[in-house]
Amino acid sequence: MPTICQFFGIVIQMFWREHAPPHFHALYGEHEALIEIRTLEVIGGKLPRRALALTVEWAIEHRQELMEDWDLCQHKQHPRKIQPLE
Repeated sequence: MPTICQFFGIVIQMFWREHAPPHFHALYGEHEALIEIRTLEVIGGKLPRRALALTVEWAIEHRQELMEDWDLCQHKQHPRKIQPLE
């Protein structure tokens, strides 16, 4: 699964040909959450509160890029890297 971003120990990844709705995987230590891109709701798993808040803050800033990466993955193309949260 391609890693598209890393910041503050959080790893953001996206699978090729993943199921709807459009989402990404956020990993932090032993935790993992699936986050829907359009609503930024957790649709599977969970993250610690602070890691989730940072992930959502990052996703708000990069929602368009996340959707573009989702489209690339649906066509079995490599997603582009996205700038980390600073």
